[in-house]
Amino acid sequence: MDWFRVLAIGGSDSGGGAGIEADVKTITALGGYAMTAITAVTAQDTTGIAAIAPVPPDLVARSIRMVVADLGVDAIKLGMLGSAGTAEEVALAIAAAAPAAPLVLDPVLASTSGTALAGEGALAIIRDRLLPRATLVTPNRDEAATLAGLAIDSHEDAIRAGRALCRLGARAVLLKGGHFDGDPVIDRLIAGDDVLTFAHPRIATRHTHGTGCTLASAIACGLARGLDLRAAIEAAEAFLHAALRAAPGLGRGHGPLGHARAAALLQDRPPA
Repeated sequence: MDWFRVLAIGGSDSGGGAGIEADVKTITALGGYAMTAITAVTAQDTTGIAAIAPVPPDLVARSIRMVVADLGVDAIKLGMLGSAGTAEEVALAIAAAAPAAPLVLDPVLASTSGTALAGEGALAIIRDRLLPRATLVTPNRDEAATLAGLAIDSHEDAIRAGRALCRLGARAVLLKGGHFDGDPVIDRLIAGDDVLTFAHPRIATRHTHGTGCTLASAIACGLARGLDLRAAIEAAEAFLHAALRAAPGLGRGHGPLGHARAAALLQDRPPA
């Protein structure tokens, strides 16, 4: 397989389960070359975040410009931004350095443990500047409700929220179903009036830290390889489910996934 290059922009997780660490593990496990622009450094483990130190916004933007100019980029995965200043600099840097690269926007507004990760100013820039630039936006239920300004109490509400995000400029929205009750879990790909569902069995585990980061990075890998959006999502969901099954069982809280072993599991799987 030829090398493909994915730039991950987001916060660093000292526990290694989510954020930039999950992005790099995913991209590497799927055969790509990972580059990073780190927006914040955190002190955290599987039980929660104790402290966050933002990286200066101009340094984040410079990281983006430098790696793209020297190494090139085939897709971008965008996660935690934090402040409005960082969101603004990232939007400008992407527009200048990689205006045509596929962009998967994972609108990280809060951590798994509930810590807020985006201020009100950052939320406005995500909605107004980055969402219209994205090839795909991958919100969970709460993130979609916040971005769309709508309550989401049912699957029908989820579709309405996805369409509202499309009206705000998103080309497509993958509204993840993990925060809804029931089995199977249903993720919905919404592009204007079109809705495509991806259903998969719910895996009973507390080791779910970094699932959103992993899925978005895996989709970015598919787009970087030249897959169409549906194929990229299908491949990414297969990788995520393998990573959940391969979780090492570490930590006292929401433990990390098993990225490297997931790639091996998929390689050993008989052809569909």
